[in-house]
Amino acid sequence: MGKSMKLPVGIENFEEIRTEGYYYIDKTKLIEQLLDNQGKVNLFTRPRRFGKTLNMSMLKYFFEIGTNCTLFDGLYISRNQTLCREHMAGYPVIFITLKNVDGLSFEEAKCQFMDVIGSEASRFRFLLDSQNLAPEDKEQYQAIITMKSGAYWMSEPVLSRSLKTLSELLNKHYQKKALVLIDEYDAPLLDVVHERENLGVLRDVMRNFYSPLKACDPYLRYIFLTGITKFSQLSIFSELNNIKNISMDEPYAAICGITENEILT
Repeated sequence: MGKSMKLPVGIENFEEIRTEGYYYIDKTKLIEQLLDNQGKVNLFTRPRRFGKTLNMSMLKYFFEIGTNCTLFDGLYISRNQTLCREHMAGYPVIFITLKNVDGLSFEEAKCQFMDVIGSEASRFRFLLDSQNLAPEDKEQYQAIITMKSGAYWMSEPVLSRSLKTLSELLNKHYQKKALVLIDEYDAPLLDVVHERENLGVLRDVMRNFYSPLKACDPYLRYIFLTGITKFSQLSIFSELNNIKNISMDEPYAAICGITENEILT
């Protein structure tokens, strides 16, 4: 009798699901769809618990340089050999999820926000030894991964340009454009219990964080964001143009959640 598969309750890491014997509903067609639609900045919204984070993890493991390509063996995308040769393991990837930025105050939320950025940036410590970066580039990187009292800390200007800085430095190091994946982009403004007077301050912090992405065109191949709300509802993307909202596009209807056909299969 074959070994039974486990249900991935609460597991959002694609690699863990694929290597630890969990059921996986194949959503890798999303990769093909995103590359075909030619949109550089894409937004996909769904309620919580619809599998958005797992999809973002799947995208990270497909695109990131140095990935374990066998994770995709037997899945839909593996049949598109031309696409896999061209894009699999082909890009530096910046992947952050803001879903846990849920402090009880503005200051707590801001500290959690810096921790998310610092933790992701720390994956790229090889940049400190890169022959393709100038000393001032490495100084900029060091400012993002600096710690104070055991936690990541950075000034607001450093935080605001952190995505731009990381994208530019990864592009210089690899000589390849980067991908930015932002999961639950709107969580800090939806989940944090703020003092009313600080809500506008946090909105400004978030606007300043996302705005530099418009200047990243030379360094970025794709930006993909998930969340619950549309951009216009939060007023934090006035500086970012040409966002393609694919939330209601019919071809993407089944990229999150589980359809009846998938259950029967």
